Amino acid sequence: MPAVTLDDLKSHLNVTFDSDNDLISGKLAAAKEWVGAYTGGSADADDTPEPVNEAVRQLAAHLYANREATMVGVTAQELPFGFLDLLGPYRAWSFG
Repeated sequence: MPAVTLDDLKSHLNVTFDSDNDLISGKLAAAKEWVGAYTGGSADADDTPEPVNEAVRQLAAHLYANREATMVGVTAQELPFGFLDLLGPYRAWSFG
């Protein structure tokens, strides 16, 4: 499955306007870097497994919706529900 693109992520977010393209692209890049570091591979390859792509979408959507590190008066979760479960089979383990 091809890696997540800006258009794919905008569809996931249900964003139909272009004014946030730079912001969404930045969130997508950050999500791909995080997932790539977690899995020890590239989240930007043409043969990225669909569960990894879904994790990228979920993390990028989370970053887009929650742009600040601190929120007051609400219940927040650190990562989207199921995010780490999607990546579990692809995680790179290292023992030193």
